[in-house]
This record gives sequence, C-alpha cells and structure tokens, in this order.
Amino acid sequence: MRPHFTVALSALMAVSIAATATSVHAQARGRGQDQGGQDEEQASKKKKRDEEWNQSKAPLAQLRNAGPCPYVKVLYDASRFVEFKDGRESPAAVAYTGEIQGVSSGCAYKSDDPISIRVEVLFQLGRGPQGAEPQRNYRYWVAVTERNQAIIAKEYFDLPITFPTGQDRVFATEQLQTITIPRADAKVSGGNFEVLVGFDVTPEMAAFNREGKRFRVNAGQTTAQAGTPNKQ
Repeated sequence: MRPHFTVALSALMAVSIAATATSVHAQARGRGQDQGGQDEEQASKKKKRDEEWNQSKAPLAQLRNAGPCPYVKVLYDASRFVEFKDGRESPAAVAYTGEIQGVSSGCAYKSDDPISIRVEVLFQLGRGPQGAEPQRNYRYWVAVTERNQAIIAKEYFDLPITFPTGQDRVFATEQLQTITIPRADAKVSGGNFEVLVGFDVTPEMAAFNREGKRFRVNAGQTTAQAGTPNKQ
C-alpha cells in the first residue's frame, strides 16, 4: 500500500490520495514479422489488454454518488514517457518508454460527505535497444485540481517494472484506492474538480509529446527499419 498524502486547502478542505499496484502483465514483441503479422499481433494484444482491463472495472461500479463525479483525465503532455540515450531522438537511441493506455474511475458521496474516488490506471511500459537493464523505475503523479484552475494537491508514485527475459513490453495496472475531497457543503459537487494523471517527464519529453511525435512499434530493430519520428 502506498502512503497517503494530505494537503490543507483551507480550514474546511483537504485532499488525500492513496494508491497500490495490482498487476503487471508481460507482452512479448515479435521480431522480423511482416506488416500483416504485426497487425494480427497488435489486435491480439489489444484484445487481451481489453479483457484484462475490463475485469478490473467490477469494484468501481459498486460506488454510488449523489451528483456528478470529478473529471478524471490523462494530461496529454505527460501521457507518454520516451527516454533517449544521450538525448538523441532516434529509434535506435530509445532506452525506455511508457504510455498511459487508459483510466477507469468511480466516485461516491452524499449530503455534505467528502467525495471518495477510485481510479485505475493502465500503463504500457517498453524497453528499447538502449535499455541496458531489465529493471526500470517509472514515476507518475496524480493531481487534484479545481476544474480548469489551479492544482489543489499532487503526489508522486514509483512504478518499478521488471522486463522478463526475451520480452520488451509489459502492461501494469495501478489502483488509486482512495482519493478523498472534502466539501465545504452539500452544494459543492464533484463536477467542480478534476483528477489528472501523468508520467513524471522532463521538459524535453513533454515537448516531444506535445508535438505528437512517436515511433512505430518495430522502431530501432535494425538500421534499415529506423526512421524519423512519425506525426499522428
């Protein structure tokens, strides 16, 4: 179980978050396949990922609330983690990657009770040709904000990942078990708040994401396959 954090907002309000890791699923990436094989492989991975992801939604549906839930979103600039050796934006220079594949959430509150939120985050983590070690500690953050306004509270969490031998991609699911937002009175609804999630990225990584750059799945395997970042 990860530690709670509490930030005082005023005499009436505070925010706390706790998180715990739930599962990690390894995914192997085939090498030397033709495009048709890659498409079939990706479709199979997506199906498996969706099955794993949907299974974890059950506890969230049990929450009940008297009003709208806070908006839960992934911050685009921090949605992907792409680490390059020596800062070179080249497929062959990729060390480690990460992408937040999706979030699932539910909330509960009534009367003037605090808003209790549960969030599940699905990560896909990758090891590139320059990823020398099979272990990598990723960091991500969770922030609570007033909708479209300033951050109220923010906490960082570690996500240690081990890539199994011969595999360079894993899926990891993290559960944010308790995000609690006390309210001044019953008229304050969950729609006044947002919960944002993102990787702890450098300014260079944020700029890379902001410009929409990304590499193909098989980037960096051989010199012939290496190319420039694709805009999507």
